[in-house]
Amino acid sequence: MFKKILIANRGEIACRVIKTARRMGIQTVAVYSDADARAPFVQMADEAVHIGPAPAAQSYLIADKIIAACKQTGAEAVHPGYGFLSERTSFAEQLAAEGIEFIGPPVNAIAAMGDKIESKKLAKEAGVNVVPGFVGEIEDTEHAIRISNEIGYPVMMKASAGGGGKGMRLAYDEKDVREGFESVKREGLNSFGDDRVFIEKFILNPRHIEIQILGDKHGNVLYLNERECSIQRRHQKVVEEAPSPFVTPKMRKAMGEQCVALSKAVGYYSAGTVELIVSGADPSGESFYFLEMNTRLQVEHPVTEAITGIDLVEQMIRVAAGEKLSFGQSDVKIDGWSIENRVYAEDPYRGFLPSTGRLSRYRPPVEGWTDDGAENANNLNGRRGVDGVRVDDGVYEGGEVSMFYDPMIAKLITWGKTRDEAADLQIAALDAFEIEGLGHNIDFVSAIMQHPRFRSGELTTGFIAEEYPEGFSGAATSDALKGKLAAVAGFVATARADRARQVDGQLAHHLPPPSEWQVKIAGKTFAVELGDEAITVDGAAVDLAMEYAPGDKLVDAEVDGEDITVKIEPTRTGLKMTTRGAIHKVEILPARFAHLAGHMIEKIPPDLSRFLICPMPGLLVSLNVAEGDKVEAGQPLAVVEAMKMENILRAEKAGTVKAVNAKAGESLAVDAIILEME
Repeated sequence: MFKKILIANRGEIACRVIKTARRMGIQTVAVYSDADARAPFVQMADEAVHIGPAPAAQSYLIADKIIAACKQTGAEAVHPGYGFLSERTSFAEQLAAEGIEFIGPPVNAIAAMGDKIESKKLAKEAGVNVVPGFVGEIEDTEHAIRISNEIGYPVMMKASAGGGGKGMRLAYDEKDVREGFESVKREGLNSFGDDRVFIEKFILNPRHIEIQILGDKHGNVLYLNERECSIQRRHQKVVEEAPSPFVTPKMRKAMGEQCVALSKAVGYYSAGTVELIVSGADPSGESFYFLEMNTRLQVEHPVTEAITGIDLVEQMIRVAAGEKLSFGQSDVKIDGWSIENRVYAEDPYRGFLPSTGRLSRYRPPVEGWTDDGAENANNLNGRRGVDGVRVDDGVYEGGEVSMFYDPMIAKLITWGKTRDEAADLQIAALDAFEIEGLGHNIDFVSAIMQHPRFRSGELTTGFIAEEYPEGFSGAATSDALKGKLAAVAGFVATARADRARQVDGQLAHHLPPPSEWQVKIAGKTFAVELGDEAITVDGAAVDLAMEYAPGDKLVDAEVDGEDITVKIEPTRTGLKMTTRGAIHKVEILPARFAHLAGHMIEKIPPDLSRFLICPMPGLLVSLNVAEGDKVEAGQPLAVVEAMKMENILRAEKAGTVKAVNAKAGESLAVDAIILEME
């Protein structure tokens, strides 16, 4: 077994690998850029080596710097994590030339399966179902249009070396191809150093199912069941679960055996994932097609660990060291259900725009991934977390989510005996997750967990687009929940008023705080009264148990037997209360003054529709118009790149460009005015 390994990655996956290595008695080396000098993974590792500036192209993507760090520290092997150099054959070859073990698959397998064009050719030869499309290089936009017309719309344009949802565009017609093809090429080149693109038929009502593969260097290859990854936004996975609510034992066996056969055809070992697209319109599940093979550890690997009890990182290390797998296919079981939600730095209330900045507050529901499984049978050495809740993260309070890297803040994993139990745990844990300083998607993923369609298991990759066509404005909130929140709000208002009157010099110093309140939540008004013996909402007694001191940001309450966790932030007219996937701007007034509120003049926000405003910090890749140009509503005006993704900014209405305030290549701040219309 290795004595020391280097992790050629950053963030949560670096922390994840370090924890398993530490449990195995293996020393670890971290490499870090300027932006990550104070990151948790750097502090956790036994040694750390600085490798360059913040941009990945000048640090984490330079193989020579990784190898130099190995030589400097005496690391015998490298775990690449995911992304960066994890699927780059040249990196694995360089390591082999230096006598450093690559904790991953053989070079030929990375080459064969990492290239999406070549992998489809191999899959065809192996007798695996492949999505109809053009398997070859595409010369230019006009060539792409001809191919798309021949295949038939809709089509998917993909960067050959792409992954993680980057370098992908769905096209419904020729116009979409013309607009998106060059963007796919640029994203492929910028993120993966390869601008080749292929085009394939888009399967309608698709489900995204993937099979976890694990093999050793002695010819043994197993499948560790499947993961359902259908809930995606912009082809980036948001929710993953294992097992899939759609896959039957017969389907699982057919998919698994086919994926094992494909893996054996390329001499695969280590952990890997075969991604399949399954037609949701075929209840038999026999219409499944090979998409690609990811020759690395997946972001969503924890859900597989939770239901199988197998530490995939440990197995990767053992395989790299030459050990045989200590279990066979018949030993792989499914125990319970696990769900993972990706907590992203993005604002779902503003069209999911990327959000960078400092984490002024970061309090996960449990303190990270734990290793004390011996004390907790439900913990499985941390693979199920604490009481079924696990957080994999790599950030810290006061740290910064940088524009240079992926926007993921953390992964929240829950395990339960049933799918509903795992989803209920997600909702409770998400309510207890405290993040301030930047936008995040906690409310959105909580809303998904509560959605009737999610609970029914009727999932497709179009779930988010179909269920939130107008964007996200918060989860639906029942009147019963609003009433419970009104009781909590009345209690908080009384406590705050009592604290205020105790400040020296206050006019109401000798008066008791108000006990009757008018509480408005989401268009509904409640009369809340706090008596000596009971609290009433609209005259009905409410059984409320809670503690609150002014300044508390998170409140745990039991209301009529139901546990509720609420984030609380004071406002000028009341409170902002966040729970169960929705933000509620709550207006609270003493009952004796409430009737005066109707006389207040409403402030009307200014009309900003004549400005093209940068919605997030980013790089202005291109500007498509100049001063004096006439534009139509919906016309692309500019392209802004943020978090390694390109965003097309379009005209809200027809008009003429009056002034241009930015130029291509500039870095823009959020709300920067790019241009102004007449």
